[in-house]
Amino acid sequence: MSPTFRSLHNPNYRLYAAGGIVSNTGTWMQRIAQDWLVLAIAANGATALGITTALQFLPMLLLSPYAGLIADRFPKRRLLQVTQLMMMAPALVLGVLAVTGAVEVWHVYTLALVFGVGTAFDAPARQAFVSEIVDEDDLTNAVGLNSASFNAARLVGPALAGVMIAALGGGVVGTGWVILINAVSYLPVVGVLQLLDVRLLHSPDRVRRQPGALREGLAYVRARPDLMLVLAVVFFAGTFGLNFQITAALMVTEVFERDSAAFGLVGSVLAVGSLTGALLAASRKTVRLRLVVGSALVFGASVVMAGLMPTYWTFVVWAPVMGITGLTLITAANTRMQISTAPALRGRVMSLYLMIFMGGTPIGAPVIGWIGSEYGARWTLVVGGSVTVLGVLGSLLVLGHLQRVLTVLGRPSRFVPRVWDDQTVARARK
Repeated sequence: MSPTFRSLHNPNYRLYAAGGIVSNTGTWMQRIAQDWLVLAIAANGATALGITTALQFLPMLLLSPYAGLIADRFPKRRLLQVTQLMMMAPALVLGVLAVTGAVEVWHVYTLALVFGVGTAFDAPARQAFVSEIVDEDDLTNAVGLNSASFNAARLVGPALAGVMIAALGGGVVGTGWVILINAVSYLPVVGVLQLLDVRLLHSPDRVRRQPGALREGLAYVRARPDLMLVLAVVFFAGTFGLNFQITAALMVTEVFERDSAAFGLVGSVLAVGSLTGALLAASRKTVRLRLVVGSALVFGASVVMAGLMPTYWTFVVWAPVMGITGLTLITAANTRMQISTAPALRGRVMSLYLMIFMGGTPIGAPVIGWIGSEYGARWTLVVGGSVTVLGVLGSLLVLGHLQRVLTVLGRPSRFVPRVWDDQTVARARK
């Protein structure tokens, strides 16, 4: 089997990946359908769309630490089955409301919030569960393949949703049927999780209910300069660099004066670049900290260069470079956090990772939007990329002595404790 797909030799991972493809495609279909639905029924579609997105991501910010603790306390396979049903329920209700013509904007707001709660509990458990399915040697590959699946669905899902909505009249009813398809797509994941051979899972001992369990996760990360560095890198890149929906749209419409079809082409080539980056990440055997830092610097520089592109077609040609470098950074950071974290704390650590990575968007998006309105579209990319590069370099300096950080980059094992026992926890809390 090709090294790029070596995780597929694991029967449990084959099942898990198959269910993920179906679910990811359905999720991307709903994203398009839900946005189209909001624009169709809201008096002020742009404002309503922003509110819907904010409500859907708000639970991730508020609940992630507790969700990570739940992931460490309960069997992740069962927890994921519950979270799939938690996300299926609001999709089913919204789909039925749209198909019957009874949907109103407040329905979308409420169900987006409920869906976000399910996502908040699903994300850390799903991230940490991968390390229970595959051996540590295959973890980098499995994370890369998961990213490839997500980005392949990103290419296919929106196209399928667009075709279906158009075929069904392009209105509210059409969006409802697409959303219902997503609701059904969660069932294969529930079934696949049930079919997994539990004897092949590498499940750590569950965390007992005790005071200070949340603080323990924070203390663990605070005691690990390598993990702190990854979180800092992800914060700057996610907050200021990965705002393609805003920056690319402004470049296409304001600088190059093109239409929505031209914007769609940019989105497609970005997705192709991301898919390529995911497959390249899957082919790696190990992920060192220097890859996380280096890919972040290259990504930031590529964003700056995108802002300097003279024509629409040079921008299109350059877009895959941003996709490849951005996805390399995301996959490397995700993998690094998992492989260098004690299994008993992996859920809590990954919840912090997701909260910082996804939580930066509500902060960075308004800032980037303001820069675009005040200074022009090109500056959204130039400033966003520059802040990413400077933030990464600054993080290297702030996290203690630069020489010490450089040692971490070369010899990461120095800051990777094999055992996280009570004495280590006590030292970290001081």
